[in-house]
Amino acid sequence: MSDDVRRAVPESEAELAFEGALRPHSLREFVGQHKVRRQLQLLLEAAALQSRTPDHILLAGPPGLGKTTLALIVAHEGARPLRMTSGPAIQHAGDLAAVLSSLVPGEVLFIDEIHRMARSAEEMLYLAMEDFRVDIMVGKGAGATSIPLELAPFTLVGATTRSGLLPNPLRDRFGFTAHLEFYEPDELQQVLVRAARLLTLEIDDDALGEIARRSRGTPRIANRLLRRVRDYALVHGGVADRDAVRAALELYDVDEHGLDRLDRAVLSAVVERFDGGPVGLSTLAVSVGEEAETIESVVEPFLVRTGLLSRTPRGRVATARAWQHLGLEPRPTVADDL
Repeated sequence: MSDDVRRAVPESEAELAFEGALRPHSLREFVGQHKVRRQLQLLLEAAALQSRTPDHILLAGPPGLGKTTLALIVAHEGARPLRMTSGPAIQHAGDLAAVLSSLVPGEVLFIDEIHRMARSAEEMLYLAMEDFRVDIMVGKGAGATSIPLELAPFTLVGATTRSGLLPNPLRDRFGFTAHLEFYEPDELQQVLVRAARLLTLEIDDDALGEIARRSRGTPRIANRLLRRVRDYALVHGGVADRDAVRAALELYDVDEHGLDRLDRAVLSAVVERFDGGPVGLSTLAVSVGEEAETIESVVEPFLVRTGLLSRTPRGRVATARAWQHLGLEPRPTVADDL
């Protein structure tokens, strides 16, 4: 093994260790989501006092706010084993039956993007969540027989970015539903202080505040931007101060409001190509060369939340603030009469 490879191995292991260390292991360490944390703490403590499995938990909210981390904490705080899977991986009832039948008593089953499970699997999950059993169909046609299979008591933790796509019978079977909110800049700064310490990165509060303000209220984005600032300071041999933050984020196309290349492309398309709108989602997606689902689930929520874009029955419309952000004079649009 060459010296370069030998050096790369510990560095690689350090990066993996950093990724794992970023996730807090207890509700006490978890930053933000204060109401959800208190609710979960009560649920877990009550279950422990009664020596039972906690109620099924649904975690709903945009990507990057800590749904997976909270699922890990539920398992860790209860000293319970954890099984992780995702909705897209469960495309048949048999896939789910195989997972459920192998669970041990008290295990936590985490299903990410649970709204993307197959409908047949969802229907099997109803009975499993309520009565801890599933019915397995053996044979076909008139000779088919249903065989009940008893399951070990378990806690299902489902995570979804689109809770509206969950059928009501499934949603109603969760004993607790948590709605995660976007973070405030001061909360993100607390997240960044911890991450900087794990990275052994010397960075002042002003620089951390600058990153927090550009992180779209999302811890995952904040941690990613911090690592890019770390890389910039390392390569340029300087310190990670506010000037380094601004230079690094300018290099990676993140502006002072947190908009990235795709955000600005969408905003520019609405303003410049469609005179401020209204414009339909599919037309907008074609104009910027992206999938409509990406625009709707990734870009649009942030632009609407920051007041740069509005949704009307006739399509997406740029607000006066969007024109100003692009350095343009607002013009009347068709939507002004809506």
